[in-house]
Amino acid sequence: MRQSYDVVIVGGAVIGSAIAYFLSANPDFNGTVLIVERDSTFAQASTALSASSIRNQFSNPINVQIGQFGTQFIRDFAEVMQVDGERPDLNFHESGYLFLAATDDQAQTLRENHAVQKHLGADVVLWEPDQISAAFPHLRVDDLILASYGLSGEGWFSNTGLMNGFRQKARAQGADYVVDEVVGIIRKGDRISGVTLASGQEISCGTLVNASGPRASKTAEMAGLHVPVEPRKRTIFVFDCAQSPEGTATLSKGRLPVMIDPSGTFCRPEGKYFLTGTVPDDDVAVDFDDFDPRHEEFDRIWMDLAARSESFEAIKLVNFWAGHYAFNTLDHNVIAGPHDEVENFIFANGFSGHGLQQSPAIGRGLAEWITYGAFKTLDLSEVGYGRVVRNQPFVEKSVI
Repeated sequence: MRQSYDVVIVGGAVIGSAIAYFLSANPDFNGTVLIVERDSTFAQASTALSASSIRNQFSNPINVQIGQFGTQFIRDFAEVMQVDGERPDLNFHESGYLFLAATDDQAQTLRENHAVQKHLGADVVLWEPDQISAAFPHLRVDDLILASYGLSGEGWFSNTGLMNGFRQKARAQGADYVVDEVVGIIRKGDRISGVTLASGQEISCGTLVNASGPRASKTAEMAGLHVPVEPRKRTIFVFDCAQSPEGTATLSKGRLPVMIDPSGTFCRPEGKYFLTGTVPDDDVAVDFDDFDPRHEEFDRIWMDLAARSESFEAIKLVNFWAGHYAFNTLDHNVIAGPHDEVENFIFANGFSGHGLQQSPAIGRGLAEWITYGAFKTLDLSEVGYGRVVRNQPFVEKSVI
C-alpha cells in the first residue's frame, strides 16, 4: 500500500467497488485508487443484507435511466467482469416488478409514472384487473384498480455476486483494497488532503469518496461536513408455501414477479421459497450496530399476503434477517457528487434501499466526475449535494 493515492474511497461494498471499477477501467484516468473497508466479511453491509432487485419503474426520468443502465450492465456482467477466464454469474431472474394500485391516487401515480417510463423506452405495461388475473391467476384482484408490470428489464440477482465481481475486476485493474477503518479525515481549508486509519497510518489523497453506506454521516462529520443519512432497519423474511403459486403465471415461463402490494408489502420468489418485507410502522433511525429483526412485522406481512392470494394463507417462516437502509432523510434518494465548497469530497450516499441496482450508473457517473470534472453519459446533477444545501428535495413518487 502506498502513502499517497489520487483517490481514496471510504467503503468497499458495492458502491465503493463500482466507483473503483469504473475509475480503473477508464483509460483517461491515470491515477491510483485505494478502497478502505472496515469489515472484510461484509456481514453487516447493506449490500449483503439486501433483497437485491432492480427495476425501471420510477417516476423521475433520471431514476428510470439509472435503472435501465443497471439492467443492461447486469445482463453483460459475466462478460465485462471476467478475470482470468472466470465469469461471475449473477443469476439474474428477469421476471419483472408488479405494482398494484387499490386507490384512485395510487392508480393515477402509476399512470403518470408509466408515461415517463414509456417515453424513455422502458418495457412496461398498464393492466386492468382482468388482465392482472389472466397473467397471475393466484392473485385476488377484486379491490384493485390498476397494475403496472415490467415485461423485461426488471427482476432480482445475486447481491454479493455483484459486489465481488466489481471488487475482483477493480483489483485486477490495479485498485488497492485495505481492511482498516478511516477514523479521521485531514482537511485544510476547502480541501481534503488525507485520511487517518485505525492502524495509525496516514494516507494522502487528491480526492475522497464517501461510500460508507449507513455510516455516511460519521464519515462526513470527520471532515466537518453534513449529509442527511441515517440507518433505518429493514427486516427480510423468507417463507415456504403449502401450495406454492410459483409456475402458475401465464407469462415469463410461469415465474412470478416482484409484487408490490398496495399495502406496501413486497414479495418475490426466492428459489423454492418466497422473500418478503414491508415498510415498518415506526420507521426511525437505529443504532449502527442494531440488527435485531423486527419479528412482529411478519404478522402484518402475512395478513397482507393472505388477503392478496389464497396461496399465501398457509405459509411457514424459514429464515429472517435485518439490514440497514442508508436512508436519506431529505428525499429518500441518492446524493451523488462533490460537496459545494469542499469539492474534492465526493458523496455516494443515501441510496435508501436502491444502492445495489443503482451502483453501476452511480459508479460510472462519479468516476466520470473524478476524471473529467463533469458527468459525460448521464447527467446526475439533479441528485447532487446542492439540493441538500438548498433544502430542495428531489421528488421520486415510486419509493418502496
